[in-house]
Amino acid sequence: MKVYNYTDLSKSKIEELCSRQIEDDKLVEKRVSDIIKTVKNDGDKALFNFAKAFDKVELEKLYLDAEELQAIASTIPVDAKEAIETAYHNIKVFHQSQLKTEDKIETMPGVVCWRESRAIEKVGLYIPGGTAVLPSTFLMLATPAIIAGCKEIVVCSPPQSDGKTNCYLAYCAVLLGIKKIYLIGGAQAVAAMAFGTETVPQVYKIFGPGNRYVTTAKTMVQNKVAIDMPAGPSEVLVIADETANPSFVAADLLAQAEHGTDSQAILVSTSKEIIEKTLLEIENQLSILPRKEIAAKAIENSYAILVDNITVGMDFSNEYAPEHLILATENFESLIPLIINAGSVFLGNLTPESAGDYASGTNHTLPTSGFAKAYSGVSTDAFLKKITFQHLNINGLNNIGATVETLAAAEGLQAHKNAITIRLK
Repeated sequence: MKVYNYTDLSKSKIEELCSRQIEDDKLVEKRVSDIIKTVKNDGDKALFNFAKAFDKVELEKLYLDAEELQAIASTIPVDAKEAIETAYHNIKVFHQSQLKTEDKIETMPGVVCWRESRAIEKVGLYIPGGTAVLPSTFLMLATPAIIAGCKEIVVCSPPQSDGKTNCYLAYCAVLLGIKKIYLIGGAQAVAAMAFGTETVPQVYKIFGPGNRYVTTAKTMVQNKVAIDMPAGPSEVLVIADETANPSFVAADLLAQAEHGTDSQAILVSTSKEIIEKTLLEIENQLSILPRKEIAAKAIENSYAILVDNITVGMDFSNEYAPEHLILATENFESLIPLIINAGSVFLGNLTPESAGDYASGTNHTLPTSGFAKAYSGVSTDAFLKKITFQHLNINGLNNIGATVETLAAAEGLQAHKNAITIRLK
């Protein structure tokens, strides 16, 4: 992990550190474009071929049905089953609270306006596979979709080497009442949900994190289908002062690093001693991790920054706009108003990002690559549309009529003016 002193950094270097660009991005775009075109043209045939090429498995069919999912789910260990149920409960409680009914507003006498929510009818959920299969993501996406009332929920996840899914995803499906899991991963899953195939239904909006191929595919199909956000390789930024615990900070950085070699784990601290102790802790903890090779590569591509004071650290964080922001300090309360750009925030020395990743209740599908400057994480709202309504009675028509007529005439839109005038007469 490289270490920088903020006072030595030029503006261009700060921009470089905040950039997530990778040298072979153009190559990824070309490959993803080819995959999308192939799925669009060849449908199921392309999906079978990609499963053989990328997942190294020959599928007999592209999905697991309810009976198959039930059989696989029955093999789940008791402790895992209970953990999934606890996480599901907390996620459901938090996302259920986000359903709101808005009041009707009388903007002027006789003119009433309001908004109502309607669920997006068909949604696609991408559950990553690859180096780690994520039942937590299944819960994070399907739970708010169900709460919102989506009629059709299409779930895609890469097949295992046996052409099935694991017991954890299967149990999530059973718990949530999902009847099918489509055994499709990567960019081809995104393409299948965007355009539909003989087997995979077309959806209106695609949700879910993934690697660079998945993220690129989501951005490429936006002319056909909506997406939740650009959500690529995961990242964390930890702001630590002298009250931080270096072993905790190291654990948080490594927790992010083990996601993938392209993950980023950033430490910003007011204390040189905290940085040095954290780097030593990283070495100690890294050596015993099962995914140490992946985490080590991510740490190698990450960095720490020494800042003069916590306000400078917060400024850098807002420029970086992290997916996950950890305030490793006992004085976090005073820093909350300074947070402008972040996906999800973890306050204090006893709140690891892992809590939000799995079971606190907040959603872990969050904007990455600096998109936290403009995007929110997934919520129940993400599965809803807001439709506006208005109603005028005769009093309202009389009150608003002249205003509309004048504005329509000013814009040269006579038919708009007439729509009011004919009613006033």
